[in-house]
Amino acid sequence: MQIIVDTPQNIAKRAAAIYQEILAAKPNAILGFATGSTPLDLYAELVRLNKAGEISFKDVTSFNLDEYVGLSPEHDQSYRYFMEHNLFNHIDIDLARTHVPSGLDVSDEALAGYDEAIKAAGGVDMQLLGIGINGHIGFNEPGTPLESLTHVVTLTESTREANKRFFASIDEVPTHAATMGIKTVMNARKIMLIALGENKADAIRATIKGPVTPDCPASVLQLHPDVVVFLDEGAASKL
Repeated sequence: MQIIVDTPQNIAKRAAAIYQEILAAKPNAILGFATGSTPLDLYAELVRLNKAGEISFKDVTSFNLDEYVGLSPEHDQSYRYFMEHNLFNHIDIDLARTHVPSGLDVSDEALAGYDEAIKAAGGVDMQLLGIGINGHIGFNEPGTPLESLTHVVTLTESTREANKRFFASIDEVPTHAATMGIKTVMNARKIMLIALGENKADAIRATIKGPVTPDCPASVLQLHPDVVVFLDEGAASKL
């Protein structure tokens, strides 16, 4: 289901309403979160609703999509740091039940353990996604096998270039990341993707209109039974 909304702020309100519905029906839901600039308005809206007493995360367990390899949780560009400063520290979630892949232990055991922890929790009820300009979801770059589970990926130069604005220079942008695999993402019962801006239009067209192919990892979402895609007019401009 594609929903085109005029502003990022209104997308945030529409998306947050879905979280309210899910948590009203299942207060102990398992939520998959994403990082980057795309979900910031949504997280701000969830914080607002939580402070107003209109939504509670006190029984929620969460799993994040990915983390940079080599960054500690305390590093100000780590995704654990991002989640705590933009969402977790401002809502009534139990930090002990929030999970982000380790950027320091990327052993086979640790990576497999992330998938096992999701399975043990009961599986993700809703996974939030952004999308890269090359169609990546999580950090699953083009060419990633559609059956992949949590793994380490070498980031493409386009991905590192897109993320360098968060760092002092391109040299500081990590070259690898630990990420949920495409199959890990697809195992979620519901998926919400948000895309903003004309620079995402080609990727959105390939995701929604193109063939299902590892060349555009997000195209696999065509095979999922319950996906909602929120787009602003720029992101939807080539549909």
